[in-house]
Amino acid sequence: MPSTGLHLGLSTLFTRKKLLTEQQITAAIAKSRKSKQSLVTTVIADQLISAKKIAELCYEEYGTPLLDINEFDLSSIPEEYLNKKLIEKHQCLPLYRRGNRLYIATSDPTNIAALEDFQFSAGLHAEAILVEDDKLIAALEKVLEEDISALELDGMDDEALANIEVSDTDKRDDELGDGKDDAPIVTYINKILTDAIRKGASDLHFEPYEKRYRIRFRIDGILKEVSEPPVNLSNRISARLKVMAKLDIAERRVPQDGRIKMKMSRTKSIDFRVSTLPTIWGEKIVMRILDSSSAQLGIEKLGYEDDQRLLYEKMLAKPQGMILVTGPTGSGKTVSLYTGLNILNTEERNISTAEDPVEINLEGVNQVHINLKAGLTFASALRSFLRQDPDVVMVGEIRDLETAEIAIKAAQTGHLVLSTLHTNSAAETLTRLINMGVPGYNIASSVNLIIAQRLSRRLCQACKTPEVIHPDELLRLGFSVQQIEQGVTPYKPVGCEHCTGGYKGRVGIYEVMQMSDEIARTIMEGGNSLQILKQAKAQGMRDLRDSGLLKVIQGVTSITEINRVTSF
Repeated sequence: MPSTGLHLGLSTLFTRKKLLTEQQITAAIAKSRKSKQSLVTTVIADQLISAKKIAELCYEEYGTPLLDINEFDLSSIPEEYLNKKLIEKHQCLPLYRRGNRLYIATSDPTNIAALEDFQFSAGLHAEAILVEDDKLIAALEKVLEEDISALELDGMDDEALANIEVSDTDKRDDELGDGKDDAPIVTYINKILTDAIRKGASDLHFEPYEKRYRIRFRIDGILKEVSEPPVNLSNRISARLKVMAKLDIAERRVPQDGRIKMKMSRTKSIDFRVSTLPTIWGEKIVMRILDSSSAQLGIEKLGYEDDQRLLYEKMLAKPQGMILVTGPTGSGKTVSLYTGLNILNTEERNISTAEDPVEINLEGVNQVHINLKAGLTFASALRSFLRQDPDVVMVGEIRDLETAEIAIKAAQTGHLVLSTLHTNSAAETLTRLINMGVPGYNIASSVNLIIAQRLSRRLCQACKTPEVIHPDELLRLGFSVQQIEQGVTPYKPVGCEHCTGGYKGRVGIYEVMQMSDEIARTIMEGGNSLQILKQAKAQGMRDLRDSGLLKVIQGVTSITEINRVTSF
């Protein structure tokens, strides 16, 4: 966690040089405390001063040596000085040793506490080296995460692939038979899993058919076939995956669920959620890659427009009420909820979650895995939470009237409740609760905010190209007359070595609906989702289509992609 120490020398420098006003500095300090980021990072994130300007200013003011860390060989850093706890706490990076001096990369040379901590840890005199903040953060991510792409998985030989460590499974490998016969299968499976990680896949599908066996990756929301092993290996592949997930390899008649943890390197491990399903030709196995870093992205990186983000943050700051996130499976609801929980996750709050299953572990949050066979349901977990003095409660999904009623009662009695539903829009979420049997007056008095969302593929910035579309067609697609008059330049995918079919990564598209007196009145009067939507748009809400078209104007995605993920 970055240090939030308020290094007054730097804040005073900003005001003395008239780069920031007293009000801006006060607001930046408050935001720094809340977000647990350094003052430098906060000022840069709010685009008040550039990282380059701060580095140049500190160089002139304090005479600290300035380094372009992009030109520095990070692999040369002595491992004995990589104190991960201190690096994360202070956002500083030990670079090299000269004699009895250890040189520390920092974007804030007034952070004396950081230098003292590294000096005490290493037993050497610590000297500051000035680095631009954005470049320093990128370097920290490379060092701490040991990015999978840097492991050069394609270059790993069979022995290295076969020896990738899988937690607590070695003792069961003998169930597969002779070790020599299984070594190629072990190597092949490890290669498939590491390829999926390297390519940024979210899911892997292992699918047996009568005359073929195929393996597909879901990359940026789209399935793509990557391998077709011999069909006679079907049972051995599924057996190996089930051993890794600690499932019963003899049971092939019923579905099973498990989990795999693969240790990729000294500091990097990856979790997979595994689901098996018996089909007429064998067991289909789907694995979801659980990326804990997605929960740490920060709300500003999820794709919310500024007004939507501020509204979400405003509702998270309320002491009670309900925030609902809605959308189909795979639309990013979990990331939105976890991001909100990260904002709320402070020492002062008691946070409990009920999830099915727990996908990402959050330190400081009491997470409960729902177990229907044992009688641990969302409703029963929620009842227990309310007996344990919670401040914030997260319910993985509201599936029935019982869970909805308990969640609403919690929201009405001084608790902040976060949850999800499977509906297509924010307005339909309210009518869905009514159809469950929740009285309209309870919905109106408890729900603070509803977020409906989708995930759209991002255009590759290296190869996207402008697309010429006639203004009449733009109008038909949903762009407003004002937007067209101001100039709309859509981009289309091309495809290059840096992307997949012209797209790279995904971005969220949102409609964020705040409960207002007018919407509450519409609900109380028995209004339908169309009437609720009309009222929400009248008070300024952008629906999913409008938000998507805004992303097109910004050059983030294409019209084709927005047509795919939103109704048209």
